Amino acid sequence: MNSANDNEGKAVPCPICKKAATLDYRPFCSKRCADLDLGRWLGGTYAIPAAPSDDPDEEEEQPRPRPRLISLEGEDE
Repeated sequence: MNSANDNEGKAVPCPICKKAATLDYRPFCSKRCADLDLGRWLGGTYAIPAAPSDDPDEEEEQPRPRPRLISLEGEDE
């Protein structure tokens, strides 16, 4: 049995509207449903919640200080 072909032939409904999916927009039925799904991801509707840290010593990562520029004016070469 080839696992790559396991899903072929099975009717999978569109996750947005539940119509039959098409090969062109799989797993969606149309460009509209694919765009709706993308918009939900980009808008944060499908955001995965982060677990709060149990470590009280762990703080949010602070930005690193910017490196100082060294002036080469006035130095002998």
